Amino acid sequence: MIWSLAIAVGLVQLCVAKPLSKRWDDVAEKHSWLEIPRGWEYQSPAPSDHMFEMRVALKQSKIDDLIANLMETSDPSHVKYGKHLSVAEAEALVAPHQDSIEAVDAWLEHHGISADNAVHRTGGGDWVTIRVSVAQAERMLDTKYNVYRHAASSERVVRSMSYSLPRELHSHVDVVTPTTYFGTLRSMRTTSFIQPDIVPLADDADFNITAAVPASCGTTITPDCLRALYNTASYVPQATKDNQLGVAGYLQEYANRADLQVRSPTFVLICLELNLSPQKSFFSKFRTDALGSSYTTVLVNGGQDNQNDPGVEANLDIQYTTGMSFPTPNIYYSTGGSPPFIPDSVTPTDTNEPYLDWLNFLLGQTTIPQTITTSYGDDEQTVPADYAIKVCNLFAQLGSIGTTVFFSSGDFGVGGGDCLTNDGTNKKLFQPAFPASCPFVTAVGGTTRINPEVAVSFSGGGFSRLFARPSYQDAAVSTFLNSLGTTFSGLYNPTGRAYPDLAAQGNGFQVVVGGRIFSVGGTSASSPTVAGVFSLLNDFRLANGKPSLGFINPLIYSTGAGTFNDIVSGSNPGCGTIGFTARAGWDPVTGLGTPNFLKLQQVV
Repeated sequence: MIWSLAIAVGLVQLCVAKPLSKRWDDVAEKHSWLEIPRGWEYQSPAPSDHMFEMRVALKQSKIDDLIANLMETSDPSHVKYGKHLSVAEAEALVAPHQDSIEAVDAWLEHHGISADNAVHRTGGGDWVTIRVSVAQAERMLDTKYNVYRHAASSERVVRSMSYSLPRELHSHVDVVTPTTYFGTLRSMRTTSFIQPDIVPLADDADFNITAAVPASCGTTITPDCLRALYNTASYVPQATKDNQLGVAGYLQEYANRADLQVRSPTFVLICLELNLSPQKSFFSKFRTDALGSSYTTVLVNGGQDNQNDPGVEANLDIQYTTGMSFPTPNIYYSTGGSPPFIPDSVTPTDTNEPYLDWLNFLLGQTTIPQTITTSYGDDEQTVPADYAIKVCNLFAQLGSIGTTVFFSSGDFGVGGGDCLTNDGTNKKLFQPAFPASCPFVTAVGGTTRINPEVAVSFSGGGFSRLFARPSYQDAAVSTFLNSLGTTFSGLYNPTGRAYPDLAAQGNGFQVVVGGRIFSVGGTSASSPTVAGVFSLLNDFRLANGKPSLGFINPLIYSTGAGTFNDIVSGSNPGCGTIGFTARAGWDPVTGLGTPNFLKLQQVV
């Protein structure tokens, strides 16, 4: 009897042993590229002892519930409109299932990484960060890491052309980074540029507008131009103790307080000794009632605040968010990243994943700004689908707790460069931008001139190939597509998420950098402008005892559709074509149009 029992146990062990031994060896590809992403070049194999932080994104068990709730609380006709989730409630919906946690923990244990050994989890538990060597990562992901160089920025990163996971984990893990996403903060496109052909305003010019929008605003833009154009000049914020406006800044772009507020006494003395006229600050030139105010800098993931190195992008963003929203408190998030890859060092990490550090930091805070603007983007086709979807869901999480997220739509019309696909076919197609193509952000295109405003030629716009068109856009976008007919047929995805959603001026912004005025253009100017307008709308709601607006797209495509200045001329050429043309109603150049604060005030 005892002998028979021993045989039975042994047979059971034999039956179980084989599948257990194959549990982590039975792998399937998660993502791969057919060719090295454009702009990057292979340099060398990655040193096996190079250390970096690997992030594992677990599937969120109730993400569909979070998105469904977001659409209800964002729909002005729904009974739940404005009933945003708390941070804790949102975290509960994005938390992974216990089965996913156990499966990933078992996989990590198999590779010698215990739950107590260098493992960090986000508040919802859906992101796990571990510190590994290249050799260890290659074993875990059945891949090969190499060093790649970005020619334009000279940045080098450690990435792979493909990676795999055990089949068992495919139902538990959304994405692992860094792997096949080559985009980094330095290689991504900022959506602003200096415009030397637009002569900046002279030092002694009269910057203050007291009447209607003057003709000068057709070429050079100041806060007063925007406040007059978009009808915010008469509004005085009331809820400044509760309302905040955030600006997302990235590597080596520092907003400068002296350029915004006042030159230091030492600076003035040096100028006088050199018989030079000391330059004024942005506020002293363009928003004198804001003198004495400033903004707060929050450092994220090793971000810095170098006041000796003012950035054009950073100054543009902070000068125009504060210029539009004063006295609303503004926060500049200076997000660092991992140090650049150093071949002979095993100490630096090499993650540098755009948005992840900042988003995970922000979602871990108890207080989050009601409005946020970001001015960076990349071609959607260069972003692996699993990565893009995961990041887009993080923006949905932000919206679910009452934050309005704006992104510039890009400065390359319907696509920059040769517009060839990277799937091995080299087919010319319009190239949408990400994150502007995410359906849970509000994308902002650009305009120029006044009386009337027209679409600026670089305004990014089009249709996502990754994200389906959300229902809140159906009526507006269908009308445009019907009018377009067969034009550009095959060059874009007519069923994709369409963008931009809104627009604002994007040409000739007067920005103080290092004490000098520069003319700067780009949808990087448009996004903070619109963010400033909606920050004032959030102030209006909060002052009247209402919750913040949160995700605004369902609102602006329904009851808010008539509150924008419709842009009906101009186009966004690219990919060797004239691009789309602005026309009555929504269009993929200027969206629904530019904001009219007074009309929006009546709706919200």
